[in-house]
Amino acid sequence: MISKEFKEQLKAIVGTDNVDDSNSGRTVYSYDATPKFQALPDIVVAPRNVDEVAAVVRLCNETKIPIVARGSGTNLCGDTCPLQGGVVLLFKHLNQILEIDKENLTITVQPGVITKEICDAVEKIDLFYPPDPSSMKISTIGGNISENSGGLRGLKYGVTGDYVMGLQVVLPNGEIIRTGGKLTKDVAGYDLTSLFVGSEGTLGIITEATLKLIPKPEAKKTILALYQDIEAAGQTVSSIIANKMIPTTLEFLDKSTLNAVEDFAKIGLPTDVEAILLIEQDGPEEIVERDIKRISEICRQQQAIDVQVAASNEEAEKLTTARRAALSALARLKPTTILEDATVPRSEIATMVKAIADIAKKYNVKISTFGHAGDGNLHPTCLTDVRNEEEMERVEDAFAEIFEKALKLGGTITGEHGVGIMKAPYLEWKLGKAGIDVMKGIKQAIDPNNIMNPGKLFAEKTRERMANIQ
Repeated sequence: MISKEFKEQLKAIVGTDNVDDSNSGRTVYSYDATPKFQALPDIVVAPRNVDEVAAVVRLCNETKIPIVARGSGTNLCGDTCPLQGGVVLLFKHLNQILEIDKENLTITVQPGVITKEICDAVEKIDLFYPPDPSSMKISTIGGNISENSGGLRGLKYGVTGDYVMGLQVVLPNGEIIRTGGKLTKDVAGYDLTSLFVGSEGTLGIITEATLKLIPKPEAKKTILALYQDIEAAGQTVSSIIANKMIPTTLEFLDKSTLNAVEDFAKIGLPTDVEAILLIEQDGPEEIVERDIKRISEICRQQQAIDVQVAASNEEAEKLTTARRAALSALARLKPTTILEDATVPRSEIATMVKAIADIAKKYNVKISTFGHAGDGNLHPTCLTDVRNEEEMERVEDAFAEIFEKALKLGGTITGEHGVGIMKAPYLEWKLGKAGIDVMKGIKQAIDPNNIMNPGKLFAEKTRERMANIQ
């Protein structure tokens, strides 16, 4: 519970209109896109500039009040739920594109800018910002950086962190630092930029970012490959990469996901097959033509019953948009939708797809699977009802076994969603106790009062059944 004096101090920093402790205002920011998690903040604050951010953080540090930075709340690991109350910090005023530097191929932005606005702005001048999380139309770049978000184009172009060149960060003591910059090379000291990328708001508040741009690809083509054998679809992924081709997008959807997406989008997707691969290639026109032809051949060799090339850019865009709607489509079917992510080496995709199906059957739960098969990042998605406690226990056990299987295959418990609170009990499975201790040491050094997004990453109790990944 915050004091009246603390509230008045916040108003003095950011203005009365930018402080909200009403029940409705607090409730709006008590949850994100994660099922089962909700916690009321004590107050919601919207600073207008970096100096106000620093002043708010300094005040919170002095009074040991928790602070949670908040974007659009699209994350799926409970990361922006204020588990210990305190201050939720909004960036609705820090939402400007500050500069597009065509000479250095960079864009500098504030954390509240919507990701797609960045993509659209640079594509107008034939430049390209590749990271494209499915939530890009509503997610903010600050959230993308904090979670190190991936996306459909991750196979060829990488994830958000691969494009963050420099940051302005407010530390927990209120000091403002800059890391990196518009440099291709910079090895002066520790790589602090990478430290803050993916730190999930537990080390500092990102208030500005300089992002790398590349030239916009001149051409792209999209194909759909249809399968009656899910394992054959998985094996196709490995075969394409083994043939030394890296598509822009290589997405997998199983039958139940496909049916839900078609019912939602109604664009004529086939629903009488067990799985599809959505594959896109971009680049110089002659290379795109060559790769699409060869990829089509490989799909057929790996038992694809049909391979369809999108007839136009408009048709290709419809297919990609439909894939991005997979979560929304599935969420219509049951009261509770739990979208997870587990990543394995792409050579193990076929094995992991089969394992997910077997685990779902073992625990008698409904799991649909889709995801970025080309980079090994699958999204097993359980359709359930949080009010059914017995079923929810089976769902939790099923996901625990899925994470365990991913680790045994050389993978990880999360490829792009982050740890937050959802995956915190499993983090020691991946890092071991020594790895957790290193992370805790960094946290303690930078945030000794533990005000930055407390309760995330480090579980009070790890999952009891430890994975045997030897």
